[in-house]
Amino acid sequence: MRNLTPASITQAFADYSRNAPSERTRVLLVDLARHLHTFVRDNKVTQAEWNAAIDALTRATQFTDDKRNEYILFSDLLGVSSLVDMINSATTGTPSSVLGPFHIEGAPELANGGDLWRGQVGEPLVVSGRIADATGAPAAGTVLALWQNSGNGLYAQQDTTQSPTNYHARLTVAPDGSFAFSTVRPVSYTVPDDGPAGDMLRALGREAWRPAHLHMIIHAPGRKPLITEFFPEDDKYLDSDAVFGVRAGLVVPFHRLADRAALPTNLAARDTLPMPVWTASLDLTLPAA
Repeated sequence: MRNLTPASITQAFADYSRNAPSERTRVLLVDLARHLHTFVRDNKVTQAEWNAAIDALTRATQFTDDKRNEYILFSDLLGVSSLVDMINSATTGTPSSVLGPFHIEGAPELANGGDLWRGQVGEPLVVSGRIADATGAPAAGTVLALWQNSGNGLYAQQDTTQSPTNYHARLTVAPDGSFAFSTVRPVSYTVPDDGPAGDMLRALGREAWRPAHLHMIIHAPGRKPLITEFFPEDDKYLDSDAVFGVRAGLVVPFHRLADRAALPTNLAARDTLPMPVWTASLDLTLPAA
């Protein structure tokens, strides 16, 4: 097409894409170009500003490897990861949230009632609860994929002093849907901000903090996995989560318990945990099928 103008280039892009083999791909990319062109026109983006954006994306490759993906971090910090989660999440049951970058496949099996803390740095936490379907029936056969940061604020992938699967596990719930395990109370931490995504945060006057949380994927038989996370209600970063992952239904109280006899009877570390201990109750409901 000849004699393109700022007003006509967007339609030209759409016209050039008319033979795309996938209609869905065509719709997504044409609409993406439309929004980008509108952004450039409305803001009168300069060549220097666009070059800076390209440079940030180029530099992101230098910070991306098998343990860290700067492009995912950009997606998280821009709120896109959370928005994709929200528009695709169920409207019933326990809310979903973002996956985050630190989940690993093939985590070790943990017996129901097992111990992840094992006397490591940090305050021990006992998590217990029950998983039911939308009718209230126990979700027998459900497997929980669990992961979190350690007491020093770092995930195993960030810390060479930890074993590669520290605080990662898979736990099968009891036939009545109940589960329990001991772990460390998670702590607030900052997302990596030494790369171009961190530069973006500083340019916006934003902080890199995430509130403390426990990650979980609920694998129930015959259902789509539910990816979620749980936050202590006393965390000071709940209303400024850098990746926009907090949902009201995922904020839970953490209590101090001094009575050892009140701990779950199947807890492996029941007789050895230092008291008082933090506790959290997670009664979860699967979305309606």
